[in-house]
Amino acid sequence: MTSDETTTRPARRRGGRAGGGLTSRGRWRVLVVLCVTEITSWGVLYYAFPVLAPSIAADTGWSVPSVTAAFSAGLVVSALVGIPVGRVLDRHGPRWVMTAGAVVGVPATLLIATAGSFPAFVVAWLLAGIAQAATFYPPAFAALTRWWGSDRVRALTVLTLVAGLASTVFAPLAAALLEPFGWRETYVVLAVVLGVVTIPAHLFGLSGSWPDPVADPVRDGAAPAVVDDDPARIRHSRAFGLLVVVITLGGFTSFAVTVNQVPLLLDRGMSTDLAAWALGLGGLGQVLGRLGYGPLVRRSTVRGRSIAVMAALGATTILLAVLPGPVWALIAAAMLAGAARGIFTLLQATALSDRWHPRVYGRLNGILSAPVMVAVAISPWAGSALAGPLGGYPEVFVVLAGAAVVAAALAGGTLPRRAD
Repeated sequence: MTSDETTTRPARRRGGRAGGGLTSRGRWRVLVVLCVTEITSWGVLYYAFPVLAPSIAADTGWSVPSVTAAFSAGLVVSALVGIPVGRVLDRHGPRWVMTAGAVVGVPATLLIATAGSFPAFVVAWLLAGIAQAATFYPPAFAALTRWWGSDRVRALTVLTLVAGLASTVFAPLAAALLEPFGWRETYVVLAVVLGVVTIPAHLFGLSGSWPDPVADPVRDGAAPAVVDDDPARIRHSRAFGLLVVVITLGGFTSFAVTVNQVPLLLDRGMSTDLAAWALGLGGLGQVLGRLGYGPLVRRSTVRGRSIAVMAALGATTILLAVLPGPVWALIAAAMLAGAARGIFTLLQATALSDRWHPRVYGRLNGILSAPVMVAVAISPWAGSALAGPLGGYPEVFVVLAGAAVVAAALAGGTLPRRAD
């Protein structure tokens, strides 16, 4: 028997505490803090870069691909550092880990701003990668999974809905600062924002006992969930190996579609302004998709929704690949693709807690997130690199859709055997 044979409606606990250690007010305080700090961390350490990269290249004489490679190297470091960060999170909680990440992020951003040579610029981004590992989604997901317990889906949905505004806030902010100040001064301002917002928020807002969790005892009033808490056994299991492949393929497809969507739509005859609007409305689609994840959890099994979400990611990607127009139809397809990406983010956030004991969430999530972050790191230039050999961006999107379909096929094997 597998855990797929039950659905996973969150079982509410009686009393003022769920997930142990915090009252209801404490859980909401942690959620609000993480919403604010995730917007800020992603905005400063990720979303400002695409806006500032052309100016960095023009001012320094470094090529855009070289500048982007430094940024990608930081993401690779984030993937590698995320593994030990996950182990520390499981033992000690997120307060000191995320505070330390914020502290590291400030000088890293200042070093980016003041880098006088390309090697110094690369070193600055490598340091930023350490900060990313301790401040981006994985540690925040681990915190909410442990503190919110059986009600984690609601908390994760709120977090990803709000944190999805990072690009909406910080891309325009970076552009507005760039005009009067230039890219170096802009990064100085962003470093100040990062320090002022995230260091005290993590230090004081993530306080509270870090409970020794128990697995949800009942799912939909049916049989017990899998409670395996041996990370070594889980890590070497077939189910975990397949899950890593599925989430990595999904992450690569999601980010590659986002980054390469504008060139695809330009090939379809859209103006740059319209293509940008389509991309922005895709962000609205992500929000709508995430709003639908809670009802999906209540009405589906772990296996069923894993396959369905990956299949939806593939279907919306192939739709963008083959749809020639008109403009309104392309925009609608972009919104559907955004909805699929939004649901995928929450599927990734709950993939481990749906299958194994939450006690090992942090360290397993570090391992799971590492190849995903590498995939995210290479996605900015993967589309342009493949477009030439394949004959254009529509062909690239066919390949990306194929990756998602493969993930959907493999998703059925990601369920562990139920513990006896």
